[in-house]
Amino acid sequence: MPSRFPHLGNSQGVSTTRVPAEPHPGPERTTRNEQKEEEAAEQQAVGVGLTRTEKSSHPSDQAQFTNKRRQWSVLKMLLIAVLVLLGAQLTVHGEKHSLTYIYTALSKPVGYPGIHEFTAMGLLDDKMIDYYDSENQVKVPKQSWMKERLQKDYWDKGTQSRRSKQQWFKVNIEILMKRMRQNDSDIHVLQWMHGCVGDVQDDGSIKFNRGMDMYNYDGSEFLSFDDGNGVWVASVKSAEATKRKWDGVLVLKEYTKGYLENECIKWLKEFLDYGKKHLKEVSKPEVFLYTTKSRVETNVVLNCLATGFYPKDIIMQIKQNGRVLGKLDGLKSSNVRPNEDDTFQQRDYVEILKSDVSTYSCRIIHKASDIDIEEVWAGDSNTGVIIGAVIVVLLLLVGVVLVVLKMTGKIGGAGRGARDINVAAIAVPAASPANGNAANASHVLLNRKYFPL
Repeated sequence: MPSRFPHLGNSQGVSTTRVPAEPHPGPERTTRNEQKEEEAAEQQAVGVGLTRTEKSSHPSDQAQFTNKRRQWSVLKMLLIAVLVLLGAQLTVHGEKHSLTYIYTALSKPVGYPGIHEFTAMGLLDDKMIDYYDSENQVKVPKQSWMKERLQKDYWDKGTQSRRSKQQWFKVNIEILMKRMRQNDSDIHVLQWMHGCVGDVQDDGSIKFNRGMDMYNYDGSEFLSFDDGNGVWVASVKSAEATKRKWDGVLVLKEYTKGYLENECIKWLKEFLDYGKKHLKEVSKPEVFLYTTKSRVETNVVLNCLATGFYPKDIIMQIKQNGRVLGKLDGLKSSNVRPNEDDTFQQRDYVEILKSDVSTYSCRIIHKASDIDIEEVWAGDSNTGVIIGAVIVVLLLLVGVVLVVLKMTGKIGGAGRGARDINVAAIAVPAASPANGNAANASHVLLNRKYFPL
């Protein structure tokens, strides 16, 4: 991982004493709002088979209600965490590019497949370039060119750094829970997103446009860095203690500003150069016209699939005797979806009678690759079954992510007496080619071990 504090060490006067969590004596009090939340949760429970009467009729039912309520709470918090990050992400248009790192941590495991206690990822122009989670605990490339251009040493050091970050988050979620007097039986979320946007200049260089270093807690903004004034900004009262503490550490402010404006931009340019050929290469679509089984015995589903094309702008038409079919004819579409290799796919389909003797065809227009072709269906329903099954599996993989996001529902804000979850997401730079003594000296600062929230 690159050094977040490349020329600084403990010799600069940085304290190596861990700041303890601030005590907040006194029990939690149930407010009127919390009572309303409980009533709302009970109403939600009706949808999972538990009414107010059922909840209190038997101890086992009450336990089931409690478990269901906690599950809803977990899912709500995760959705808000995702929405906050998506809303805050460094979106760019035109001749601009962005590099963003996102870290997300839960206060404890939730027990849902694919939802990890800790995750970290790097994004180049909204495309994932690396990934880490608490289950596998290895930083891995998510683009082929990242794997090809960066040596094993880069990934090994990145793995160690993210393991250290994982521990940092665990400690700091506990600090915030104590500060806000939150119940440790619930799940809490801490997030950090960190990155930069650069403008492409006439000579091909990248000029700093803006940066971001912000923390979210339980789906709400918590703390952010004001790059222009070089100070930390508390979004909520509970973040003021952290602001005072971090504003008092000059090297932390100087490095954060320097990283956003300089080092992040350098890595943005380097990654763009690495992936330039791959990202901009035009790829022609492969076209498949096939049928799959219908739930209706007398029907089949005619599918037109175009896959492997880049960029994603494409026109797809299914025709019956030369007439373009539309929604009124029962035509449905997956719309354009990403493949794992950064190309795209789209599948349109329509249900037809097995006895239909019409001529069916599929026209594909992909202007970027000068493709304008029309495939005619031969009427053989067997050839596409295996291909169709493979495509369904691929689409299901995409669908799993969408289902998780849909299930997550809504979430409450962070603060005293909050009943929902707290997530911590952090954005961190990739590894620096210039390691040396400076990187070793700044290791403590890099992992923020001595800068608790």
